[in-house]
Amino acid sequence: MGRGVVADFGPSELISGLCHTDTLDPFPVWRDGAISPCFNQLVLGALAHAVVAVFSACYLSAQRCSLLRSSPPCGWGLRLVSALLVALFFVGDLVLVALLHRGDMYLDVLADGCAILSWLVHFGALLVLQRSIHRRTRGPSMLLLLVLLPIPNLVVTLLDYAQDTTYLDLAEPLRVARLVLAAARGLPLLVYLLAFAAPCVGEGSYTSMSVNDADSSLLIPESSYQETGEMVAEDGSGCISRLLYLWLNPLLRRGRRGELERPCDVYLLPRRLRTSAVRRHFLRCWEDCQQRAATQRGNTTPRPANMSLQNGTWTSPLQEELSGIAVEVGLLKVLHKAFGLRYYLLGVLKLAGNMLGFAGPLLLSSLVTYMEEEGAPVSRGAWCATGLFFSTLFSALIRNLFVFEVSKVSLSARAALVSSIYGKALRVNGGGLAARFTLGEVVNFMSTDTDRVVNFFNSFHEMWSLPFQFSIALYLLYLQVGVAFLGGLGVALLLVPLNKVLASKIMENNKHMLTHKDSRVKLMTEVLFGIRVIKFYNWEAYFAQKIAACRRQELSHLKAIKYLDALCVYTWGALPVVISIITFVTYVLLGHELTAAKVFTTLALVGMLILPLNSFPWVLNGTLEAKVSLDRIQRFLKLPNQDLDAYFSHVASEDPQDTIVMSQGTFSWQGPGGPDHPTEGDTGSETESTKGSLLLHSLNLTITKGSLVVVVGKVGCGKSSLLAAITGELNRRAGVVYVQGRENGFGLAAQEPWIQHATVRDNILFGRDYNSSFYQAVVEACALTDDINILPNGDRTEVGENGVNLSGGQKARLALARAVYMEKDIFLLDDPLAAVDTDVAHHLMERCIMGILRSKTRILCTHRIEFVDKADVVILMDNGTIIKTGTPEEVLPLVEAVPKNRKNDSNAKEKDVIEREEEQGPSNELFAEVESSLSGEEQKAVGGLAWKVYHAYWRAVGGALAVSILLSLLLMQASKNVSDWWLSHWISNLKNNGSAQSVLMPAYSSPHLLLFSPGRLMYPVSIMETTPFANMSSEVKFYLTVYGSIAGANTIFTAVRAFLFAYGGIRAASVVHNRLLDTVLKATVTFFDTTPLGRVLNRFSSDLYSVDDTLPFFLNILLANIFGLLGMLVVMSYGLPWVLVPLLPLGLLYHCTQRFYRHTSRDLKRLCSLTLSPVYSHFSETLSGLGTIRASSSASRFEEENERRLEQNQRCLFLSNAAMQWLDIRLQMIGVIVVTGIGVIAVVQHQFKSIDPGLVGLSLSYALSITGLLSGLIFSFTQTEMQLVSVERTEEYSTTLPTEPQHSNPQVPTSWPEQGWVEFRGAVLSYREGLPNALDGVSLVVRPGEKVGVVGRTGSGKSTLFLALFRMVELNQGQILLDGVDTRQVGLAQLRSKLAIIPQDPFMFSGTVRENLDPCGRHPDPQLLEVLEHCHLSPVINRIGGLGAEVGERGKSLSLGQRQLLCLARALLTEANILCIDEATASVDQKTDKLLQQTIREKFQDKTVLTIAHRINTILDSDRVLVMHSGKVVEFDTPADLCQRDDSIFCKLVGGRGE
Repeated sequence: MGRGVVADFGPSELISGLCHTDTLDPFPVWRDGAISPCFNQLVLGALAHAVVAVFSACYLSAQRCSLLRSSPPCGWGLRLVSALLVALFFVGDLVLVALLHRGDMYLDVLADGCAILSWLVHFGALLVLQRSIHRRTRGPSMLLLLVLLPIPNLVVTLLDYAQDTTYLDLAEPLRVARLVLAAARGLPLLVYLLAFAAPCVGEGSYTSMSVNDADSSLLIPESSYQETGEMVAEDGSGCISRLLYLWLNPLLRRGRRGELERPCDVYLLPRRLRTSAVRRHFLRCWEDCQQRAATQRGNTTPRPANMSLQNGTWTSPLQEELSGIAVEVGLLKVLHKAFGLRYYLLGVLKLAGNMLGFAGPLLLSSLVTYMEEEGAPVSRGAWCATGLFFSTLFSALIRNLFVFEVSKVSLSARAALVSSIYGKALRVNGGGLAARFTLGEVVNFMSTDTDRVVNFFNSFHEMWSLPFQFSIALYLLYLQVGVAFLGGLGVALLLVPLNKVLASKIMENNKHMLTHKDSRVKLMTEVLFGIRVIKFYNWEAYFAQKIAACRRQELSHLKAIKYLDALCVYTWGALPVVISIITFVTYVLLGHELTAAKVFTTLALVGMLILPLNSFPWVLNGTLEAKVSLDRIQRFLKLPNQDLDAYFSHVASEDPQDTIVMSQGTFSWQGPGGPDHPTEGDTGSETESTKGSLLLHSLNLTITKGSLVVVVGKVGCGKSSLLAAITGELNRRAGVVYVQGRENGFGLAAQEPWIQHATVRDNILFGRDYNSSFYQAVVEACALTDDINILPNGDRTEVGENGVNLSGGQKARLALARAVYMEKDIFLLDDPLAAVDTDVAHHLMERCIMGILRSKTRILCTHRIEFVDKADVVILMDNGTIIKTGTPEEVLPLVEAVPKNRKNDSNAKEKDVIEREEEQGPSNELFAEVESSLSGEEQKAVGGLAWKVYHAYWRAVGGALAVSILLSLLLMQASKNVSDWWLSHWISNLKNNGSAQSVLMPAYSSPHLLLFSPGRLMYPVSIMETTPFANMSSEVKFYLTVYGSIAGANTIFTAVRAFLFAYGGIRAASVVHNRLLDTVLKATVTFFDTTPLGRVLNRFSSDLYSVDDTLPFFLNILLANIFGLLGMLVVMSYGLPWVLVPLLPLGLLYHCTQRFYRHTSRDLKRLCSLTLSPVYSHFSETLSGLGTIRASSSASRFEEENERRLEQNQRCLFLSNAAMQWLDIRLQMIGVIVVTGIGVIAVVQHQFKSIDPGLVGLSLSYALSITGLLSGLIFSFTQTEMQLVSVERTEEYSTTLPTEPQHSNPQVPTSWPEQGWVEFRGAVLSYREGLPNALDGVSLVVRPGEKVGVVGRTGSGKSTLFLALFRMVELNQGQILLDGVDTRQVGLAQLRSKLAIIPQDPFMFSGTVRENLDPCGRHPDPQLLEVLEHCHLSPVINRIGGLGAEVGERGKSLSLGQRQLLCLARALLTEANILCIDEATASVDQKTDKLLQQTIREKFQDKTVLTIAHRINTILDSDRVLVMHSGKVVEFDTPADLCQRDDSIFCKLVGGRGE
């Protein structure tokens, strides 16, 4: 072997020496029919254990979690013991190996050594992990893999030992011992695996722990601080930690460092509040209630809730629960059952808090009595101070706990309601939904209505506690002045109906204001949606006026609300003085002697009466609002569900090849309760059409497996409705429908493509797994390869809402690709060929419909006759029924010859109603933007607001007005403090006059008083004389007069301030809106292309609402608080100068606390609104895509997605609430210290005989309310700052948007351009920096009156030509001349008003037909009717009710083709010399198209016409054809000349069109 020669000693020698094997085969894997010991010990043993050691070591540095105070679950303990045992067994084996001393012992030593090391490291890792955030979970899933790795080694070893008889021979005890040890090793491993599988953590807790999957990444986190995103809030914290919210500190620290940027940075919800847990609990309660209701009706066997699970994804328990049940069970009952008990128990806390609230003033009174007495024992004073301390402390803790617990209950209720509404929307019957509610309304159920119901939880306990407080205060007042209090009470009670009237007036105005706001936002949505068309038609001024009119109406109601509000504030402000003076007069008239003491006590108690009286109407209002909202949600939940089991027949056809069978089918869009119950025969359909909604009737249809069926027919004949009837979106009135394998769903490509706000790839995958080869095949078949290559990030590019950044053709192909990728058996394709060019249409037909889908059943609706001959069966439809079914040869001749008189007795609802892109919910701020732009916007709020925002609002209010508001506030506060000082001065005088035996009565009950009665924020201490004195009545008169006049002045200042403030707020609101609207309408088209619609809308809806309403409200409170606090500090330091000593450090503490809090609070608030938008936008997206989602059976996946988004939002909301309570408890503690401090100082000073009881009483009564003021101050400051973010956002648009040039050129004659020459000279244009040129040096001349057709594939720059001509996007270089005048020299309005265009998207806004044709009202009716006649629209328009008929939201009462015809009618009205047509007839059938071409030829014979066409035949008769390719002119000649050329692209297109 040559051992002496070192050179010969290589790896093979080493291994053969170690394993005791032959050097020629040193490392055998297999030996004697089993795995060789060498391979087993080295690879399965040593190597596997080395891997375990390395990966376990990664967890050794896991961060310890300081929040964990509970003991770890028993699973961790079992695993620790198991790991240690395995290591010990290996140590035992090592000892036995050494004793046996066999030839291959070194192999065993190596394997055992590795194993011991690895299990010890693993033991250490477990120790660390159980002290980290993984403590309440089973830990990272990697641990499981690590433990499974060594198991093969153990199994092979045991098999090895079992086959070797020496290991079973008792004469060899060491070998038997090895076998026993090896077998024993299996036991702890089994225990370990069991402990991992069932970690003994509470229900459901470990499943949702790994929210951000940080546990499976083995990288040791770089940051040294605790990863807050993985901690669970509150669970596992101790008692003190819960009371003082210590568990929040890590999060607050993180917020302080500014590191709360993403929703996943905040804690996870406590287990009980997880959305999934709440939803399960709510469903259980729903089922219980349902069963109870059923048994009460004597129907003892309700359907089991999971019966509907038999067909998999179509339904879930929620379906049942929201179908039949909603009819039987009130939503309130279910909420009561789910959350009632816990919520009612919180009432006990509320009661305790109220009782302690009364203790404060009573103790205060006894403290002042003690101070009045000379030489009273110190112990009495000490007891009073101690009592004050404990009562305020417990009161603070209890109130804080109550608020937090209530917020938890309301969060749970919110989760339950939102998921129920979402679940219902997915299952509701399509026709029923469309008939009863608009999309906006349904989104409102989830937002506004749910919020109102949730707010009820806050106001319910107030409902009983306010009357309770009121009656106690009344009783104490009766003890003071006897029956005299009835006089004052009478006035107060008279004010209650007045308050009711004011409140109802406010509510009524509010309702009107919201209606006008809704119509303004709806109008604004339409304007933004059609902003391109509005700019093309030069209609900005008209729409600006229309919006301004809505806004004026809205503001007139806002004005009423604000002034009524001011009146409310004023009456409540003046009330205490009026009541007390009336009470005194009554008292005197009853023959009693009025003493000073009576005055004070009465004043104090009147103050206590005011709060309940003041708050009660609002509490009542909140309750009524919640009731209304609850009923609205209940109405929605009662809608009938889509019952597919009843809709489809279960009896299969005799022929197994039949996929779809319909016989005598009658279907309607109307729900079962709809107005149009069918009558017999054809007359039925006639009455239907007069009503404006289509009825599909007498449908007989059999479609065999794998066939291609093409459906043709006029615009509006019911093609899309036929597809909806197959998917089950319509209501079946009669007949039978059978679809084979419908549980698997359909591949549906709707006529108006529904695109999700996600990446291109996610849109295509639609929740399925990515299969690279199939995905590429689909993309290629749908002709998307080139488009994806152009996109900035390929298929990872985000698509905006409704696919805003894609062209019409791209949207259609993307929707088609999504359908194809679903791999269903039946494909329903609704005109996917309409929006694409001829060559692309051929590609789709060959590669996709006849290619990748060739073995599937396909139903294709289309207007493109050229493809019909490829079909197996052709169906011709008209007026809602099938006229003819047969081969292409049989049906094609009929397509042209449809009788003319039946023209367009058509279906207004031809397209899939559900697919309507309805108005988006108001807050569709786009989620994709969250990472980049959105954060960019909101980020400004992070470092506090810039001064320029305050300045902007100050300017909007107006400088002089703002100053006078501040002045009136100052006078109001001063007069109030002076009146309080006057009373204490009066007391001191009495004392000095030697008649001083007095008792102080409860001065003031609740710190909230300060906030809610802004007029007289605080009521002074009162002292009651026990010795009557007659001689002082004149003095009393004097004091009362002065007091009355000061109080009178105070009410005047209050009134001035209230009304000035209301006026200022309205003025600011109108200024801000006008500036914003003006800028947005002038903004460039590029801005609208790059900014999601939802984000601009947000400025006009929620941000403006803030500026109108919420900002003035909080600002008002903030200013009152600031001045109130200043006044209080002045009075307190005047009364007890020593108070300044503890006040300074406390002030510093207050400042630090609020700064610490404000950072996090602001971030959490931002995250709340940031995570809320995705919930709503996902909901409105779901509603607009219901047809597609249900047809493809993806409902359950969407429900999970909704739950995930809701959970994100609930996390932020919960922590935002917790942070507020964290602050509140700390401020309450500061208040407790101040009150106790003043008490102690007073007792000490009393010992030194240097004290004025009047001033002490005054200081103490102020101190009792300091907590309310301090927390009010921070709350109102944070709220004001948050609302000012809205000003910042509107300002940002008002000042920084890129706007179009507004100049006009007086030199241009009004008749220009007379001839219609169009000349492009070297035009170069790119949409944005960094994008390729859309026009790349285009030069061409179009002669006057020439008809030019423009062709080229998608993205070749056809539409860009028009944009450049209209100066929607400015050229980078080159120029465009019209009649020799450079278009840049002409004003935009002048230019656009002289050109006519028929845009690609037929834009219509809600309003009448007349307004849509001629918004500026320039043409008489006969002219409009004539134009409609030319466009073959008269029958349709007459059917829906003539020129005055409403066209619905975005023209939804007309089909797509009919809307395009209306746009043509518009163009005919603008008698321009140059007309641009952009694919105007893509959705129109051939016959109508021919008529239209004829109209255009006649009407525009002497005008210049540029037409972009997808159907080549529409431009064959053009004078010349322009062929574009990637922004360049490739060919420009007459069609005849181009067809002669062999290399001509145009020639290829003509050849390929299949005619």
